[in-house]
Amino acid sequence: MTSATILVADDDKAIRTVITQALGRKGHDVRTTGNAATLWRWISDGEGDLVITDVVMPDENGLDLIPRIRKIRPNLRILVMSAQNTLLTAVKATERGAFEYLPKPFDINELAQVVERALSEPKSDSPAIQEMEADDEGLPLIGRSPAMQEIYRVLARLMSTDLTVLINGESGTGKELVARALHDYGKRRNGPFVAINMAAIPRELIESELFGHEKGAFTGATQRNAGRFEQAEGGTLFLDEIGDMPLEAQTRLLRVLQEGEYTTVGGRTPLRANSRIIAATHRDLRQFVRQGLFREDLFYRLNVVPLRLPPLRERSEDLPDLVNHFFSRITEEGLPAKSLDAGAMERLKSYRWPGNVREVENLVRRLAALYSQEVITLDIIEAELSDISASSEMETNVSASESLGEAVERHLQDYFEAHGNALPASGLHDRILREVERPLITLSLSETKGNQIKAAEMLGINRNTLRKKIRELDIEVVRGIK
Repeated sequence: MTSATILVADDDKAIRTVITQALGRKGHDVRTTGNAATLWRWISDGEGDLVITDVVMPDENGLDLIPRIRKIRPNLRILVMSAQNTLLTAVKATERGAFEYLPKPFDINELAQVVERALSEPKSDSPAIQEMEADDEGLPLIGRSPAMQEIYRVLARLMSTDLTVLINGESGTGKELVARALHDYGKRRNGPFVAINMAAIPRELIESELFGHEKGAFTGATQRNAGRFEQAEGGTLFLDEIGDMPLEAQTRLLRVLQEGEYTTVGGRTPLRANSRIIAATHRDLRQFVRQGLFREDLFYRLNVVPLRLPPLRERSEDLPDLVNHFFSRITEEGLPAKSLDAGAMERLKSYRWPGNVREVENLVRRLAALYSQEVITLDIIEAELSDISASSEMETNVSASESLGEAVERHLQDYFEAHGNALPASGLHDRILREVERPLITLSLSETKGNQIKAAEMLGINRNTLRKKIRELDIEVVRGIK
């Protein structure tokens, strides 16, 4: 590898020294400065083969310098360093044309590898810069841990693409926040963001919810209804809990991803699908594929860019930032200002957080609402965590004794909440009845070993009515087997 002239701008003299020594050993000529003005003069004079710049400098923000550099020397590659370590910093650096973003503190060997890659990879015309308005106050993701820094770097590179992303992570890790960040900072940010929770939609309703239906397509369909694909036209469609999607609906979704078009339920004219697909799940889809519960071809269609969100226990160093963020948010909502003492914060760091970030937010809200102390101490945290453990045991016992009506109500509540402020499609009553009728009749036939006369008698309906429902619900009747 031939030597190169590398221009380094950083207000921290110690960092400049470390970079000079590391890259000097590689045979490069390293020139350093503590301000943006000198760096700009060097670049304007045509010096340097590569630029490494910090974001915060005494005379100018390094990010603001990037567009000016690219305007006069579009092929000069730029590496951006920053101790701010937020998603927005990574996005802005990538968006404005940086070759790579490195959060501080960084590994010097990693820096050397990135430098060699920047100098050796072929140069191509960079896409036009699309400025976006955003501020640190509205950041969707909180955390400066190494695990989150890697997430930020991947997200920043995905913003300018339409690639399908599959987000995997435990409940409460922020999968929808990541999907919204990809939308809000991406090329489709001016279009709608439409989310659907596959776990909350009854099996019989999924196709209508996704693709819409025509008037008269089924009993209760009194008018045409647009599905989520149509609602997400020009924007992003977020398929949450994709692992809970039934196989028959997976087949239709695969067809849309392959062909780029779909038809409504009861419709004949194909409609073009024009939305970015982001899917999320807390399940192991590879295991589901092996078990035959998820289509392998659909998995690979969705898994173009896999993104694993780390559970909170893997990034406990983010706890202080998260707690302070939620305390600040609830203060804006009118609740009293609170803070944690050192012992309380250390206890939270050692807790396993099965509910992840969502559990942190719930705890912070309780602390602000229930305690008069301005400073929350260790004994309060211990009491709260003990109550959480007791509540978890109680919820387990309650779910075990849950009645059918309570279970149905809980599923319907999830279904309505999945629509946010929107209403479900018309014909809900008949679709829900079909959803309940199918397992009822299937299990009744199983109990009577396929004897329809006994099944009709047990159900209290006419045998002809049972036969009609078997046809309508497409139920397979197997005689003599239970």
